[in-house]
Amino acid sequence: MTVRTPMKLALAVSIAMLCSTTVQATEGGGSNYPMGAENYLMGALPPPGVYPLIYAQHYSADELNDGSGDALPIDFDLEANVVAPRLVWVTDKTILGGQLFAAALLPLVDLDVSVNGFSQSNRGVGDLDLTLALSYHHSPNLHTAVGFDIFVPTGEYDKNDLANIGRNYWAAQAVYAASWVDPAGLNADVKLMYDYNFENDDTNYQSGQEFHFDYAVGWGVSPNWTVGVGGYGYKQVTGDEVNGVDIGNKGQAFAIGPSVKYDSGKGFFLSLKYQQEFAVENRPEGSAFWIKTIVPF
Repeated sequence: MTVRTPMKLALAVSIAMLCSTTVQATEGGGSNYPMGAENYLMGALPPPGVYPLIYAQHYSADELNDGSGDALPIDFDLEANVVAPRLVWVTDKTILGGQLFAAALLPLVDLDVSVNGFSQSNRGVGDLDLTLALSYHHSPNLHTAVGFDIFVPTGEYDKNDLANIGRNYWAAQAVYAASWVDPAGLNADVKLMYDYNFENDDTNYQSGQEFHFDYAVGWGVSPNWTVGVGGYGYKQVTGDEVNGVDIGNKGQAFAIGPSVKYDSGKGFFLSLKYQQEFAVENRPEGSAFWIKTIVPF
């Protein structure tokens, strides 16, 4: 971690804290879940086995928007590079007619933040994401999954830092995902999520509850390739609280961009997506490039 000078850091932190408490939804203007992470095959699980997945993201933002969606008059820049290995275990057990599966994801984060010329960088392991869910195969084309995630605050955090790679609070997320898969036609996916965030004990700040969804819509142009669009929608449902007092600051955002998937038909697939954020309130506004891949053993 590198910091320019202690005095500059103190001023930058003061600016950041002002932004986070007066114009940013959720603490620091971010969320445990990386919005838009999923792409095609959100609700379609493979046969029983253990599968390594890799998510990679480059995110950049140079605007910090207020509650009206207007950019604040500050010099703001955020750059994040993330590589997130995920291990998925699809069991042969069925519960309530669904196939039980579990997963664990641990992101590796490289983060740079600058506010009015004062900057800080940090890199390391982020917050652990644990999943337990059931998958259903209704037909060769239609697949769904339902479950929940727990976000564990394993990432480094200091309330006086600009660049925190951990959020320092637990969160629980309910999930429903559905996929319509047709190699020669329409492919449509959606993953609906609802988050409950617990309090950050270091700041007595509790981020509000969040509803959001990832989506992808495409067309199978060959047996192996699907092209279309994807992104996410986000709406904060309840206000943030500081010392138990509701301070509002509800955020929202929408993102869309081109998306493509290659599926070998033998267990390997690779998806690429670029998404631009729009209609952003009380959060940073930027763009992201995503890669998602699975390599069978």
